[in-house]
Amino acid sequence: TSMITSIFLVEEEGTASTFRGLSETIQRHGLFSSLYTDRGSHYFYTPKAGGEVDKAQLTQVGRALAQLKIEHIPSYAPQGRGRMERLWDTLQKRLAPLLRLNGITGIEAANAWLAEVYMAQHNAHFAVKAGEEGTAFIPFVGDLANILCIEETRVAGLDNTVKYNRLVLQIPKSLNRHHFAKAAIRVLEYWDGSIGLFHGPRQIASFDALGAPQEAVTQHKAGAKQTRSAA
Repeated sequence: TSMITSIFLVEEEGTASTFRGLSETIQRHGLFSSLYTDRGSHYFYTPKAGGEVDKAQLTQVGRALAQLKIEHIPSYAPQGRGRMERLWDTLQKRLAPLLRLNGITGIEAANAWLAEVYMAQHNAHFAVKAGEEGTAFIPFVGDLANILCIEETRVAGLDNTVKYNRLVLQIPKSLNRHHFAKAAIRVLEYWDGSIGLFHGPRQIASFDALGAPQEAVTQHKAGAKQTRSAA
């Protein structure tokens, strides 16, 4: 239908921005069956430049899509890439003058305007009616934040710390066990840069993007445990 489901400006496209776009789409509309993307390195591993992608070796995006049972389709056809480029061309021609007209100069203000004003206007003007009635989206119930994130495993040190991306994250005291030394810890980095530490299914610590401890240690975000989207 050419409908935009998520739109925002970032300094650089990558894994975090992909997770943000997927999260906004699923929360607004529901779960979908397949995602068609270019073959950027945050989407696919490509063993040989210009060759086919390795679907067995998943990126963080690929792993998250597999968890959600969303088929990830790499773009090889010029027609598919052309359709993407036509959208980018439309946005590049329209957004710069519209942002100037509205006196918007910062990314935060621009993103608020894109989500609250522009997206609906764009879809009303450019989206076309689907070939059949109804929707292809289905309701999603689950812990979306802890799927659409970077997930890695670290072994806790003898000092009850976890090292991740040049940060030393101190695991706080826990009533569940005396220490986590040498325990396997799942590190989840969310699209906003914040970090959660998990031992098995239990979240044991939460940090901001700079590694400062946060109080919320049961779930990443209030209300993120159960995310519902109406189809």
